[in-house]
Amino acid sequence: MAQAVANVARRINETVEEGKDNLDLSNCKLVSFPEGVFKVLRSVSENIHFINLADNEMKAISSKFFSTFTQLRELDLKGNVLTKLPDAVGEMQHLTNINLANNKFSTFPLILTEIVTLERINLEGNYITEIPLEKLSAMPALKWLNVKSNPLTTDAQLAVQPPPKFDILSTTEA
Repeated sequence: MAQAVANVARRINETVEEGKDNLDLSNCKLVSFPEGVFKVLRSVSENIHFINLADNEMKAISSKFFSTFTQLRELDLKGNVLTKLPDAVGEMQHLTNINLANNKFSTFPLILTEIVTLERINLEGNYITEIPLEKLSAMPALKWLNVKSNPLTTDAQLAVQPPPKFDILSTTEA
């Protein structure tokens, strides 16, 4: 545990001291985004464009995270145990890429369809059965959606057959 905390502190210090535009807290055994990190990164949060929180044990991510990192363009949350996202994610004005693969989502996080800048959504390896194709089709920037390895219903699988204006990766049997 002490080594994991030291690892997080070292990575945060690197981001602050080197003025990096990214924060990599992947594989740190985090169950949530550490509260203390908000204070440490307050002065540089506007400069951070990519955050990697992959392969942790996060069950939730707070609204405060999204209201702090307002300039975020890419967010990697793959390999956690997330089941939902806070409504605040819908207010992200610069987010272009979100990776939610290998989490525990049972329904498509509809709040993502409110992010007009979102180009890529990765939801591979979750438990999603339905895809809101109409709402996704209305997203102006969406180019790519990955829903492979989800237990999509037959109707959802058929809906992704003739792809709309964006690429859909899905596990369908032809």
